[in-house]
Amino acid sequence: MLALAIAIFARYGRHLAGLWRRTYAITAVIALYLNVFVLIVQLFQKVPALKAIAPTQSEAPFKVTQLVALVLFVVLASFAAIRFRSEQPRTA
Repeated sequence: MLALAIAIFARYGRHLAGLWRRTYAITAVIALYLNVFVLIVQLFQKVPALKAIAPTQSEAPFKVTQLVALVLFVVLASFAAIRFRSEQPRTA
């Protein structure tokens, strides 16, 4: 909730001005990662095939899946922060 609150403030409170653009991009990706984290946990709890390979969620397949998701979201956040630059003045 804190990440979403910061993202909302950056978007609507500060109108993505200056460093708030980068803050918005990073906190939005963090909020999405946390949702995906919960999705993975629930998949390993509810899907019989996944529950069979990691019944207590402390086994290697579960940890590897969470680690891969984390790495992907760190890369995504990095690209988002770099590519979501400050607005450049438009020329006609």
